[in-house]
Amino acid sequence: MRTFIAIPLPNECQILLEQMQQSLRACKAEVRWVAIPSIHLTLKFLGEVDPETIPKLNVLLSETCKFERRFELRLRGLGCFPNVRNPRVIWCGIDGETDSLLRLQHIVEYAGIKLGFDPEDRPFHPHLTLGRVQGRKNLQPLMDRIAEGSDLACGFHVDHFHIYKSSLKPQGAVYTVLNTIVLNEC
Repeated sequence: MRTFIAIPLPNECQILLEQMQQSLRACKAEVRWVAIPSIHLTLKFLGEVDPETIPKLNVLLSETCKFERRFELRLRGLGCFPNVRNPRVIWCGIDGETDSLLRLQHIVEYAGIKLGFDPEDRPFHPHLTLGRVQGRKNLQPLMDRIAEGSDLACGFHVDHFHIYKSSLKPQGAVYTVLNTIVLNEC
């Protein structure tokens, strides 16, 4: 089964991202926008996973994260991967206690490696994917809007993350929570 590990977003942040996405949609660029309930902060994409591996992954992550403290993050800014001249992904940035986020991502990466998953070959850049560029039509107005920046102001508390199953459907991916790993309160 297709699997990934990610931090879910609270409703307040989803509402704000929906407003931002609507503003960007008004540019009428050829972008396949991500459904708001599907937006999450990915820590590790695992790909196809044997269902029998999930309990082992859950135990390993629960053990290695039991001393990891909860932390705060904020939505911050807009951008594109790989760059504004050749955008493929439109994203919202993340800031706040990013050292804690990076530590958590390293722990998740290490757990994956211990279970035989390939290490990520690119550096971790925390972001929320808002859409994927499909063509060049009306792209400049979209890039201008992104360059204007945003006044996103939504902080959120990270006290858990999920192991998700991703089922690809014609209308888009459907995510199902397989397990939840809770971070330490202290």
